[in-house]
Amino acid sequence: LVEVLDWAAEALNRVDRAAFFTRFSEEHAVQYFYEPFLEAFDPQLRRQLGVWYTPPEVVQYMVAKVDHVLRTELEIPDGLADERVVVLDPCCGTGAYLVEVLNRIGRTLRERGDDALVASDVKRAARKRVFGFEIMPAPFVVAHLQLGLVMQQMDAPFGDEERAGVYLTNALTGWVPAEEPKDQIPIALPELATEREQAEHVKQDAPILVILGNPPYSGYAGMAIGEERDLSDAYRTTKKAPKPQGQGLNDLYVRFFRMAERKIVEMKPHKGVICFISNYSWLDGLSFTGMRERYIEKFDRIDVDSLNGDKYRTGKVTPEGEPDPSIFSTEYNREGIQVGTAIVTLVRKEEHEETDTVRYRDLWGKGKLAELERDAEGVGAVGYAKITPAAGIGYPLMPRATAEGYLEWPKLTDLFPVAFPGVKTSRDEFLVDIDREQLEHRISSYLDPELTNDEIARDYPSALVISGPFHGPRIRRRLLARTESESKFIRFSYRPFDVRWLYWDADSRLLDRPRIEYVRNVNQTNLQIISQQRPRREWSTAQVISTVGCIDLMDRSASCIPLVCQLPEKAGDLFSEPRHHDFVQRGEARNYNLSAPARVYLTKIGSVQADAPHFFHDAIGIMHAPAYREENAGALRQDWPRIPLPSTREQLVRSADLGRQLAALLNPETPVPGVTTGDIRPELRVIGSIRKADGGQLNPDAGDLAVTAGWGYAGARGVTMPGRGKSKERPYTDDERAAIESGAERLGLSADDSLALLGDTTYDIYLNEGAYWSCVPSRVWEYTLGGYQVIKKWLSYREQPLLGRALKPDEVREVTNIARRIAATLLMEKELDGNYKSVKAEACGRDREGLGRL
Repeated sequence: LVEVLDWAAEALNRVDRAAFFTRFSEEHAVQYFYEPFLEAFDPQLRRQLGVWYTPPEVVQYMVAKVDHVLRTELEIPDGLADERVVVLDPCCGTGAYLVEVLNRIGRTLRERGDDALVASDVKRAARKRVFGFEIMPAPFVVAHLQLGLVMQQMDAPFGDEERAGVYLTNALTGWVPAEEPKDQIPIALPELATEREQAEHVKQDAPILVILGNPPYSGYAGMAIGEERDLSDAYRTTKKAPKPQGQGLNDLYVRFFRMAERKIVEMKPHKGVICFISNYSWLDGLSFTGMRERYIEKFDRIDVDSLNGDKYRTGKVTPEGEPDPSIFSTEYNREGIQVGTAIVTLVRKEEHEETDTVRYRDLWGKGKLAELERDAEGVGAVGYAKITPAAGIGYPLMPRATAEGYLEWPKLTDLFPVAFPGVKTSRDEFLVDIDREQLEHRISSYLDPELTNDEIARDYPSALVISGPFHGPRIRRRLLARTESESKFIRFSYRPFDVRWLYWDADSRLLDRPRIEYVRNVNQTNLQIISQQRPRREWSTAQVISTVGCIDLMDRSASCIPLVCQLPEKAGDLFSEPRHHDFVQRGEARNYNLSAPARVYLTKIGSVQADAPHFFHDAIGIMHAPAYREENAGALRQDWPRIPLPSTREQLVRSADLGRQLAALLNPETPVPGVTTGDIRPELRVIGSIRKADGGQLNPDAGDLAVTAGWGYAGARGVTMPGRGKSKERPYTDDERAAIESGAERLGLSADDSLALLGDTTYDIYLNEGAYWSCVPSRVWEYTLGGYQVIKKWLSYREQPLLGRALKPDEVREVTNIARRIAATLLMEKELDGNYKSVKAEACGRDREGLGRL
């Protein structure tokens, strides 16, 4: 090490110390030092540990917020300046929050009457009651340097035997005295042992009243043992809310929340304030129902400042379509982080009363940092909306629109309990293809023992990679050695309205998740509803398919719910988690996928065998009503959709008739007379026809059908990325308008209604410079399913460089059929709304023979 240290000394000796420390004393010095240093030193570690520089506007706002709450809610007139207020930043990093707390204390003391003892008072606070914990040595050192500079600037520097109250420690452990000395990990260095003792004195003895900061939020949480491991257990059960699901509680920031809650609520002085900025997924995520329920029970006031900036929910775009960057975007990290964030303030009073309301506000766009900076000066005047979190949807701490009675309706999976996850290949480019011949050729080569692994890897690299549990060479060797197999080429619903071919093999080593029992239940006569428990962004209405479905039919984990389901004798053969199997009725004509209560309901209003298909299609019709989606938008983002039950068989059949029409339109494998076959309806005949730009005829053999307008391109790891393409928005022509209006009367619509349902304008969508699909109404073009813009998504995969060929005539006409299917669906919306409102008004309730909430 001697030579390395000599190099380091030479480099440091070249630093102009006066100039360096002048720069370091500036307000935002850490931004220029620590964040770029860690990014250069170990960017992967930085991301894993969730280490992000906190903008000063955020720090100032949060400190001002805490100061205000102390004065107004906990009746401490001097706020942070009061000697009784002990403050902790449990993940203090480079000390930004601690510096701002000391600045706020100094400001209050000066406003109270500036005298020559203010600096001494601030130094006493820095030593005795403003504490920071940090587990990483580098920011720990910088924090001490920052605090030392603050006191130096106040003309009250720390003496040789004095130090700031910042300790190198794991903030998540040591709050409870060890029962035995052996329970503590031994520390060889006396200095570190003393550091731990001093930190544990703060943890166990200091009457901490304020805990604030920016805890690390990352799924990487490292190994947790003992006290730290048990922190999130309190959030894993609920009293009224649905049970937590998923792995979200393993995130590191959750442990910091629980540590802070335990200290403020369960330890002396049993009151105080928590103010954290964190990943905001816990505000409404399914993993955090117990966490939210507990906070509503344990705190007197909850304030949420949602800072948005989420890549997945909103695409980092405001509701008005403007950029909405991460609050952590900086000069050195312009992208910021991917998830949205929020500042949450939790207040516990000495005379505690459980809260039933939450104060919530959204901050959007590029100006939200400036908005926080303004609010820091008038934090008490900030406007919040009051919301009342509902237990039935997991107490979300965000606004969630829900129709009256919605939470009394049964969930979709309460009615149809078997919901298979879709097939996951993880090697789409090898196992899935638009052309069956191409797929068969690949698989034939792969299973040819005369070809070596090197030859296969050259042509199909994803089939021979070694990544995680997938060991390509070993899997191929095993498949070549077997004497029999359950494998086949099958139709595969890859994306909405995009059915391809899949090489399906029951050997789970080739496909990531083959879903064997699911595939065995699929046939053309057995329809499936495609839904999901919780969307990534806005809820998307159900799809309907009759082929094997892909896990990515929806933007987050599509579930395939069949009408009929033949089940194995053992529930464990199907599910990793136990589910109710009382819907399996051996000896019936058909094994409908119905829960026992659903069978009771059908028996009361009709019969199971006659009415199960009506029941299935009724759910499809209800979920596609725009009024249903709008009235219950908030609740639909939280959990499975809930379905109001028709009160009579006649109402069930009427609703099912609409659902049956929708099922035919939504399933691209089902021909629909008047829409895709036969005498096309007049209002649909003008929609989506293929045209040549100069008015002539197109020649498929001359490449006229090649998609070259820029709808898609190859991204990293072979993922197809959407492009801008070429489209022209325009008014309807007189002929197009007349055709649409002529069909309106037959549908029971006015001319204005039909145009409003399809869109006020229309588009011409180009394959290339010489060919386009004419008159694709705006709402048809913008129509989404599963989080995908349907037609645009379909086109993105068929750009000529990606597909390797031009489109075939039947593929060109498939876009026409998709456009007409969507248009016919949209033209049903008024009727669907009327049906939903009728069913809702008469929906069976708990007081009506137990037919409602099952």
